[in-house]
Amino acid sequence: MAEVALASASEKQVFLSNYFAEYVRESGYMPYMGRGENKIIVAKYELQEESGKTINIPLILRLTSDGVTGSTTLDGREEEIGNYNCALSVDWRRNAVRVPKSTSYKTEIDLFGAAKPLLRNWEAEKLRDDITTALLSLVTTGDTTVTMSASTAANRNAFNAANSDRLLFGATKSNYSATWATAVGNIDTTNDKVTSAAMSLMKRIAKQADPHIRPYKTENGREFYVAFHGSRTFRDLKLDSTILTANRDARPRDVESNPIFQDGDMIYDGIIHREVPEIDDIASGGTYSMDAIGASSADVRPVFLCGLQSVGIAWGQEPTMRMDLTKDYSFRPGVAIEELLTVKKLCFNGRQHGVVSGFFAAAADA
Repeated sequence: MAEVALASASEKQVFLSNYFAEYVRESGYMPYMGRGENKIIVAKYELQEESGKTINIPLILRLTSDGVTGSTTLDGREEEIGNYNCALSVDWRRNAVRVPKSTSYKTEIDLFGAAKPLLRNWEAEKLRDDITTALLSLVTTGDTTVTMSASTAANRNAFNAANSDRLLFGATKSNYSATWATAVGNIDTTNDKVTSAAMSLMKRIAKQADPHIRPYKTENGREFYVAFHGSRTFRDLKLDSTILTANRDARPRDVESNPIFQDGDMIYDGIIHREVPEIDDIASGGTYSMDAIGASSADVRPVFLCGLQSVGIAWGQEPTMRMDLTKDYSFRPGVAIEELLTVKKLCFNGRQHGVVSGFFAAAADA
């Protein structure tokens, strides 16, 4: 009896497609990522279909003039359309493992299957950290960014001066200064830990920013901003009396859905709060660390209140498998994964586009 067998090339393609979906999902940012412009993390795939290294994302500003009324002449009073560009330039990322015959060596698919969990976890962690690093990065000029860890004092001051309408240092707007060191130096451990009131202030800042920071819309039409926290600020927010009361009195009391019992996202005042523990590590690493930069050497940690088009990801090539079957007389074959991508905070004219960046005192656990 004749039976249909899946061609090896098709099997490999299905395998890689599943691998790609799994590693993106496991990064933790998947619910807010998608191809459309109405996503917090905008994924672009055009470079897979066209030659080139850079994809340009335009920003067209809304019209703000009053126009004319009555018989006033409109000719000569036309409003200029403001427009800017953010360039995403892709680069290669690769990793590989070797799987001896004694472990697994039947076919290429079996070899990749043996290495798949290790490579998938590596790529998920890299994507998660790339997105976090992008959110923490500083816009210097135009659409140029620099990581916080590698930034100079001049970079930080330029960022502060250009983004004053989308920054919060501690609990009050009065902590702001165009000089970065002064602004973070105003953050103290008594008044400037993250609270529900501070997060509500960040939401109002997002609504008042110009250009506006638009909220994320769920499938059922509800609008939210999404705040990404490290473990320290998430810990402090969970201890806020208003949050505790809301979880106790306004949310279901069953163990499965109430965050008092079951850890997970918190929702309050139109903000979804999500914990990404590695934010703390990234904020404290590199040449410039956010440890001991607050008042009385307080540790400072970021919170990213995100609306639409906060981060852009461009893929020039989705993950592709490469094989090396000759090492050690073919006894130690290797499998590599390669992809062509970039991750960048979306920014236009020297300003971050979809994010309000908050900075709060957040001590390490005693």
